[in-house]
Amino acid sequence: MKIGVVGLPNVGKSSLFNAITEAGAESANYPFCTIEPNIGIVDVPDARLEVLAKMYNTQKVTPASIEFVDIAGLVAGASKGEGLGNKFLSHIREVDAIVHVVRCFDNDKIIHVSGSIDPARDIETIETELALADLEQVTKIIEKNAKLSKQTGDKTLLVSVNMLSRIKETLEVGGQARTLEYSEEEQKLLKNFSLLTAKPVIYVANISEDQISKPDNDYVKAVKQIAEKEKAKVVVLCAKIEEELVGLDKDEREMFKEELGIKTSGLEQLVVASYDLLGLMSYLTAGEKEVRAWTITKGTKAPQAAGKIHSDFEKGFIKAEIVSYEDLTNAGSFLKARENGKVRIEGKDYVIQDGDVVLFRFNN
Repeated sequence: MKIGVVGLPNVGKSSLFNAITEAGAESANYPFCTIEPNIGIVDVPDARLEVLAKMYNTQKVTPASIEFVDIAGLVAGASKGEGLGNKFLSHIREVDAIVHVVRCFDNDKIIHVSGSIDPARDIETIETELALADLEQVTKIIEKNAKLSKQTGDKTLLVSVNMLSRIKETLEVGGQARTLEYSEEEQKLLKNFSLLTAKPVIYVANISEDQISKPDNDYVKAVKQIAEKEKAKVVVLCAKIEEELVGLDKDEREMFKEELGIKTSGLEQLVVASYDLLGLMSYLTAGEKEVRAWTITKGTKAPQAAGKIHSDFEKGFIKAEIVSYEDLTNAGSFLKARENGKVRIEGKDYVIQDGDVVLFRFNN
């Protein structure tokens, strides 16, 4: 899973990226500091792995991971090549979802590219540029596919033309492709076009240190109102504090969080929101060599889940031995869970559940 971190220049985007990846992306008080996208692979926090590691006395623990991409700041006119426009747009087309960082604090020492703080305006600036870029792309595809449809009689092309025409009408009035309803066939076609406004979004409302105890300021409320209309998610945090937390050891970090009244880190908030947004979950494998979490889409059946480990597992799938994490930990061992009748044998139609501890059987 690849998530692009975007926003106008100087909204706290790179500070947030530093905090969630500990990658040390350059952060400075001028536009376009981030020119090439910085990439960080982030472990997904999962307390279940450590419990299983102790139970199996394992040699290695491998959590699920998310790839965060810190993409260059965007300005008005990017769709026409302003700033780093075209470069930005090419980077963002490659991600699965967007984390849109919005500045929700006043600070005269930190320059705002538009000269004032206005979250609604800032969001509209980026959304407009994405919509304009999509509009240009959609118009070209409609013309091409409409001609091909007439020449070949291909019904799939006609479906794409009808779908893209609806998207075009939405974009022309300032809407986003992700707000429309799509049939199952249309959803499959939509993925081929990598439309910027079709990607799911999480808004990160970046507040200042002195707003931690009362995070719901007017700026944050404006972000939440926009997100509600778009059915998007919102995470409220202070990127500067999150960045400071990264530099502390575990005990110091917990003490600092307790002092500030922060229950979960920005990373944990983003991971939960990202997983929910993309309909993802983790199943687990456990043994002496390794305890590991595997990311799959909700609704994935056992053979396809096995294919995440290796394609041969899916091709030669026979069955899966499955015990829920809760039943396994309550029993204290896999053997005990089996004796208690908690280990199930499931076939090809079984839908994997979050926290299932799985052992796949397959033919070579």
